[in-house]
Amino acid sequence: MENLLVAVNAVVPFMIYMGLGFLARMIKAGDEEFFNRLNSLVFKIFFPLLLFWNFYSMDISAGFSGRMVLMLLGSILIVTVFSFLIVNRSNLERNKKGVVIQAMFRGNMALFALPLAESVCGEAGRSAASLAVAISVPVFNMLAVVILESFHGERSSLFSLIKKVLMNPLIIGSVIGLIFLLLKIRLPVFLTKPISAIAQTTTPMALMTLGGTLHFSSLKQNGKILSVSLTVRMVLIPAILTALTVLFSFSIPERFVLFILFACPIAVSSYPMAANMGGDRDLAGQYVAVSTVVSLVTIFLWILVLKTAGII
Repeated sequence: MENLLVAVNAVVPFMIYMGLGFLARMIKAGDEEFFNRLNSLVFKIFFPLLLFWNFYSMDISAGFSGRMVLMLLGSILIVTVFSFLIVNRSNLERNKKGVVIQAMFRGNMALFALPLAESVCGEAGRSAASLAVAISVPVFNMLAVVILESFHGERSSLFSLIKKVLMNPLIIGSVIGLIFLLLKIRLPVFLTKPISAIAQTTTPMALMTLGGTLHFSSLKQNGKILSVSLTVRMVLIPAILTALTVLFSFSIPERFVLFILFACPIAVSSYPMAANMGGDRDLAGQYVAVSTVVSLVTIFLWILVLKTAGII
């Protein structure tokens, strides 16, 4: 019951935020154009400030596990490359391909890893999760920008692609935050207070925007894509990765954090990024919504199975 409660506490707020956005559209508190403009604001202002704040406020004093970092980066890159090779050869529309590939590797580590790891593994789990979040979030963002730009409109030259990646608001926010972190630059309170406040409202704002623009009419059309890719992402890949962590004798906290890397729902930021970079916004939104709801069951079952088997 304790593990179920952790999963419920992590997932249900997401569903409430999306529900409020959907309700706002139903009662005409905001129309499609309003939510599209709001989505642009979230992408260009809110998320860059959130990523800046994540780096600025990061604690890098926790223990560093080189083996875990290598496994984490290796698994993300392998899943990304394999997804690219398979999806790129499919008959999907070009604007769907980037969205599917992004969904395969980009999990909501920032919001799920810390509470779940601490609940299951205690303080050691929180330390391992903090390291994983610090490494994975910027990697997710950089890979997502490259993937989405690669499938945005006509094929771009390498120089054009690099320019678009470097000018992406999320990359700019991450780079500035990393500079402040590495150089230990500290801001006055009158700046950190509003930045922190905006960062805390980013995820609820993004989810309400998603709820206000979510179209269930295309859910049936995208059903096969969603069911196959989410099964691979949230069942098959965590199973393979967990088996590898057992084989290579990772500690239980490291094992659990690497498991949650792909078992958690699709990152909320994947929706505004796809919507503003030429991706299929309906499919991107459905990935976030469906994976969030499904994770309530899958994460609980996974934890139950892994605990029963003595793996975590």
